[in-house]
Amino acid sequence: MSETAERVAVTCPSCSPDVETVHEVLKEGNGQSTVRCTECSHVHKTTIETEEDVERDVVVSQDGESFTATAEAPPEETVAVGEEFVLETPEAIMVVRITDLQLEDEKRTDEATVEDVETFWTRAVDNVRVNVTINPNDGRRDESRSVKMDVPGDREFEVGEVEEFADEEFEVKSIALRDDATGYHFNPLGEEGDVAIAKDIKRLYGDDRTSSAWSAW
Repeated sequence: MSETAERVAVTCPSCSPDVETVHEVLKEGNGQSTVRCTECSHVHKTTIETEEDVERDVVVSQDGESFTATAEAPPEETVAVGEEFVLETPEAIMVVRITDLQLEDEKRTDEATVEDVETFWTRAVDNVRVNVTINPNDGRRDESRSVKMDVPGDREFEVGEVEEFADEEFEVKSIALRDDATGYHFNPLGEEGDVAIAKDIKRLYGDDRTSSAWSAW
């Protein structure tokens, strides 16, 4: 028998009628499957219980709007805030990150089994919109302006680097992270060389470099 053969735990009528032992699946069938006991090599037919996936509502936030879809998953699987999964909808296939888990009676939790979850609250992270505050290069904070950048979720931004987008050019001075971002030591990031990916970023702060060539005037 191949080492990659499927294995299941069922009782063996020959050597273990009351306690489940490991069996190799020789042939799957409708209702009855043929298996071989790894303890005594007895071959017999048995019913293999399969756990069917359950369907759950998924609320997706994307670019300030939201919509509802559904997803299927094993009921005993443990899920947690911050985890990502692929969501298939009639319109598109996207990657989403869990931001909240809603249980019965509208209770919220950070971790639960799929069976206990009523609604997954998520946000799309494969393509995201990054908010940017750009300060004038002469230090006049009251002249700051905001722009929005639509970029892939894994796009990196680094403190100290100059970014060009449309007609904008700015140097990244600090990076404010989202609450569900993990793996960072500080928030916001402000040391030169600090790096974050777009799907973890709440807002970028930068100094204008668009008109720096004319600063002498």
